[in-house]
Amino acid sequence: MSTQKYIFPPAPPVSLPITNTDARFPVRRIYCVGRNYAAHAIEMGHDPEQEPPFFFQKPADTILQPHQDFLYPSQSADVHFELEQVIALSTGGQNIPIETALDHIFAYGVGLDMTRRDLQAAAKAKGRPWSTGKGFDHSAPMSALCPVAQIGHPTSGAVTLKVNGEVRQNGDLAQMLWKPQEIITHLSQLFTLFPGDLIMTGTPAGVGAIERGDLMEGQIAGITDIRVAVV
Repeated sequence: MSTQKYIFPPAPPVSLPITNTDARFPVRRIYCVGRNYAAHAIEMGHDPEQEPPFFFQKPADTILQPHQDFLYPSQSADVHFELEQVIALSTGGQNIPIETALDHIFAYGVGLDMTRRDLQAAAKAKGRPWSTGKGFDHSAPMSALCPVAQIGHPTSGAVTLKVNGEVRQNGDLAQMLWKPQEIITHLSQLFTLFPGDLIMTGTPAGVGAIERGDLMEGQIAGITDIRVAVV
């Protein structure tokens, strides 16, 4: 038994449920890929052909567990949804070859990269980090994770988000500019990846604002779905 003493109790570990088991996936870091769908890059005012993938992070404790409500955050009047495929790694490393990159994936899931768009835009205008726009409390609603052993590695499938029953995002995994194996390889050249890392792989076009009282219902065909009420 550990005899380590702390000045206050450490925070409990962050984890996600795994389908068809009572085991849970311990989360280490959340990496996010920016502008990984051409149409979304264009709607945000960027040329998708000009840059390699870039990344930002959300703290692990921004995860909102399945079936929990999303509390509309303070200091913003323009909060947007971004539905994304989530990659969950069970092994990691540095400079991972693209030929073996998929071997590091334990499971896939569905997540929402919730964004205080007004704060993000203000940070962009001043060349500042996006943390206040992207890394706020509960900004990463997640589904349960679906192991590769059960669903394989989906390369296509509709990415759909409805708000109050109206389709707002409608893309396909096949439209990703950078595929999961390419993302892992590139990311592992910048960071040492570890078991427990999550990667949010970018969102298709159609992002938009939500309000209190809205219901977001997202689905990625071949993976799973997510349902989040805004309160």
